[in-house]
Parts: sequence; C-alpha cells; structure tokens
Amino acid sequence: MSFPDLRSFMHLLEQRGELTRVSTPVSRELEITEIADRLVKKGGPAVLFEQVRGSDIPLVIGLLGTRERTALALGVSNLDELAHKVRALIDLGGSGGAAGLLSNLPKLRDAAHLLPRRVSSAPVQQVVWRGDEVDLDKIPVLKCWPLDGGPFVTLPLVMTKDPETGERNMGMYRMQVLDRSSTGMHWQRHKTGTKHLEKAKKLGQKLEVAVALGGDPALIYAATAPLPPIPGLDEYALAGYLRGQRYPVVRGLTVDLEIPANAEIILEGYVDPQEDWIVEGPFGDHTGFYTLPDLYPRFHVTAVTMRFDPIYPATIVGRPPMEDAYLIEASERLFLPAAQLILPEITDYHMPPVGVAHNLVVVSIRKAYPGQAYKVAHGLLGLGQMMFAKVIVVVDEDVKVTDMDAVWREVAQKALPGRDTLTSRGPTDVLDHSSRGWGYGGKLIIDATTKRPEEIGSPKSSREEQTHDLAPEAFQPLASTALPHAEGILAQRQTPEGYWIVTVQDTAPKDVQKLAQALTSHPAARGIRHLLIADEQTDVNDLRDVWWTVLNNIDPERDVWVHGSSSGPLLVWDGTPKLPKDGFVRPWPPKIVMDEAIKARVEALWHVYGLSEQYR
Repeated sequence: MSFPDLRSFMHLLEQRGELTRVSTPVSRELEITEIADRLVKKGGPAVLFEQVRGSDIPLVIGLLGTRERTALALGVSNLDELAHKVRALIDLGGSGGAAGLLSNLPKLRDAAHLLPRRVSSAPVQQVVWRGDEVDLDKIPVLKCWPLDGGPFVTLPLVMTKDPETGERNMGMYRMQVLDRSSTGMHWQRHKTGTKHLEKAKKLGQKLEVAVALGGDPALIYAATAPLPPIPGLDEYALAGYLRGQRYPVVRGLTVDLEIPANAEIILEGYVDPQEDWIVEGPFGDHTGFYTLPDLYPRFHVTAVTMRFDPIYPATIVGRPPMEDAYLIEASERLFLPAAQLILPEITDYHMPPVGVAHNLVVVSIRKAYPGQAYKVAHGLLGLGQMMFAKVIVVVDEDVKVTDMDAVWREVAQKALPGRDTLTSRGPTDVLDHSSRGWGYGGKLIIDATTKRPEEIGSPKSSREEQTHDLAPEAFQPLASTALPHAEGILAQRQTPEGYWIVTVQDTAPKDVQKLAQALTSHPAARGIRHLLIADEQTDVNDLRDVWWTVLNNIDPERDVWVHGSSSGPLLVWDGTPKLPKDGFVRPWPPKIVMDEAIKARVEALWHVYGLSEQYR
C-alpha cells in the first residue's frame, strides 16, 4: 500500500477508526502532550487537533503510535515483513560473514540507486513566506514538557548536502524555536549533519539546510533509520525501496536541495559555521530524562513554503513506551537480515522500550561452541549505531527476545555474576547522562545462554557453580514486611526470579556500597542473583519502571559489580543518581514529570475533547 502524502495516510486511519478529530481549542504548551501521552501509552488513536490556540494550522500527532499503524505506514501487514523484504533482497541462503556481505553488495547497490524523481512543481510550494513574512510562531510547534527551554519541532526531516561530494543526507534532529526566523539544530557529534557543517567550515561557506514537515510516512521513518554506509543508499532510496517506486522531489526555492514534493511544510535556510553556537535546551528527551542545555548551531530560516491547507505533524518523546518505540522496532526488523549476514548465528534481537534504544539489547543465538555469546556481543558493538549499546544480554535461540519476563528469568538462572558477565567500555550515546564521560562509558555483556562444560569452570569448582545456577529456581521471595530495614530504604521487593529491588533517598556511592554490603550479608539475600537499587521516584512494583531507571542511571563499569552473598555471587546495579559529592562532575538531569495542573486540566476536559474513556 502506498501513501503519496501525509493526508492520504490520515484518511485511511480515519476510515479505520484509528484517527480521531478534536475540534475543541487546545494549547500547544503542555496540553497536547498530556493528551498524546495518555493515548500512546494505552494504544489509542492518532489525533488531529483542528484548533490549536495561536495558529491557523491544525496539528496531527500519534500517526505511528502503535505497532500496527507503523506497519501500515510502511506498507506491510506486520513489522516482521520488513525483514522478509530485506532477506529476499540479499538472499541469506549464501555464506555469512564478510564473504556473504561481498556476494550481496551488487544487490544492495541496485536497491540503493532508487534515485528520487525530480518534478517541476509541488503542492508544498503553493504558499511562500520570504523575508519578514517568515514567522515560525504561526506554526503550532509544541512545548512538550514543563522544563523544556521552549517549543521544539519534534518530527523534522532535516536535509543537507555534503559540500565536497554532493551526497545527500536526511536526519531527524529536534529543533528548538528561538525566534520568528531561527531555531537550534541539534546535530550531535556523530551525526552526518555535523560532518557536513565541518566541511562547510573548512571550505569557508554556509551550509544550506531544508527541513520537511510531513510527507509520505515511509520517508518520515527513513529519516530515523540507521542506514549503513553503502554508496547511493540514502533516505530517499530507502523510502523508494519500501514503496517500490522512486520518490518525487522538487528543488527548493532558495536552497539547492531536493525536497519532498508532497510534504506539508518546508523550512529553507542555512547554518553559518562561523557563527557562535547558541544555548539549546533543556528538552524532555526520548530517554525519559531531560537533556540539559548545551551549545548547538543556529539554523536561520530564510523562506517557508507550504500547501494551501497545511497540517503540522508532531510527536512527543519521554518516558517509555512512546511513539518512537515503534520506529525503533521497525529498524530492528529492517536490519535484522543485515546483522545475520555478518553474524549468522543470530536468530533474533530486540531493543525493548525500557532500554530507550541503546541502553539494552537482547539477542538470541544458535549456540555451537563456548564463548560464542561474547563473540556475538562484541560483533554487535562493532556494527554502526549498535556501538552505543550499554547492556547486551545474549540468550538461547528458543527464548523469545520480546518477552522480557522470560529474558530476565534466563539471566537469573543461566548467568552467574562474574563468571558469565563481562565489563568493557566504548562509545555511548551523547544523551547518556550517566556515562563516565560525554559520549564515552562502560558496557556490560551478560551471557545468559546454556553453558558448555568449558564455560562452567574447573572440575573442582563446577559442582559449586552449577549449584548456584539452580538456586533461583527454588527461590522463595520474602514479603516486604519480612525484608531487612536499613537507613535510607524507602521501599523494597523481591521477585520469584531472584531480583531484589530497593529504592532509596539521595545516596552517595559509599552509602550504596555500605547498603549493598548490609543487604547481601543478610539471610534474605539467599538465592538472590541481582540487587537493583534505584531512586525514590521508582515504583518497585513496576519492573518496567525499575529497569528503565536503572539502565538510564548506570555506567556499567562504575555502577555494576559482583558482590558475594551466603549463597554465591550476585550482581549489584546502582541505579541511583550520581551527584557532585560523589565525584560525578557532569550535571544530573531530572526525570520527565508532567505539571499536575495540566494533568488535572486534561482530566477535567477529557469528555469535552470527545476522546474515548478507555484511553483516559
């Protein structure tokens, strides 16, 4: 199924009852976020807000807010079909590894050269603002969260061209609106936009930029996809491959860039590499924490073009699950065959929402020899953006990687702390607030596969270690009232799988070490494999909340360690905030929390919006 533009996709969703209209005037500041957040977390419909205060342009949000809608947008009945499409392209029946990759390069290049189709006129250029006519406040850009530094464009397709080679790039980078005609440009150090800007600076020229809002949803997805460096494979080619046809583009009016002919709105302009960078942020980010203010380039808008009746598309990010989880899942499915081409023992992998993409990767393998789990994990850490993974858990092929309860049971039963865990270090996402340095921190590999004799240890120690392997199966958690109390503990819980979850008040590392020592030496630690310590905002009864907090707040090299107990080694995860008094020099961001007054307003007006009570 093909959608030439955003509104054709919206029309189908409305026919299917998956898009609803809200005619009540709403505020672009926080109110739309609270409504959209409730809907996405309960699998609700996309929403077209027909009247946004202060703008004549309607706003649509949540278009890709379920797995099913994301699959529909990409022209498949379910996301697994994306893997089938790529598998057919590269034919995994051949040899794996480097030989398999080389044998398939001709096919990959053929798919890459689905060049966009240039057209002479486009709906997105029906209305033009130039010079003083440019006013970004007329577009209903959202202020998403209470501590945000301002309104942010959240679903932009940012286009640049390599000043030396002419190679196109499209990425999705948030854009804080600074005034009527400029925004921040959140180009992180590893992004292609940053490389283009550096080349422009070297050549002494400004970098032309165009930003598309709306268009074919397949192109919106493509802008988020971590494409491999194959000549000719860009976002237009990926969208063209998914659609089976070349993508229509038109030349910008004031920039020499090819822009989507069927978009809703285009911002044209430039970034001057000689100009001082501006303070951008804070921003409630996809990690569920605020990204704190930092310096980024300024994008100057010199022209805005649009349809006669444009629709502004938006998304929100924050505490998972959010809409971006389904974009991540689409990339998982799309690039699974490529990972299998290089590491053929992989049967599946998953980046669960609690791991907000890079904090946790679960991979299942067909195990044939000792140490294979580490071979696969290290291989993944060398593949493109997978280098940012913080924790990799490897399980047997019969474990469903999307069933996190099953995964954590495998970890408790088959991964002996110390013997089956390995800490390393490498690049991290620059949004990782807990790493030892900006963009640099620890990694943790957990081998939760069935062990071969060589992996268990010497004959002398194998019986003891095998006994420890079996301990969690017979573990009986204690009721909270029977658990030991210590200073600073607010709540605690033990799970049948052998996880002990504790929340504490603001604690320094020496206190966490002391607390861990006290708890692991207590009889209640018998059979425990993992001690998870989190902050006071964490709900011990919600494992998704626990793992989301802990994974965000650890640098594995510093905050995850093996500790002895009466029944063997266990793994301590220090998921508490790291503060200056701890020797942590970078500011620690707060978790995203909506303003209570906004929550109360939305609650009171829910029936006025006309939205179903089941999503309230």
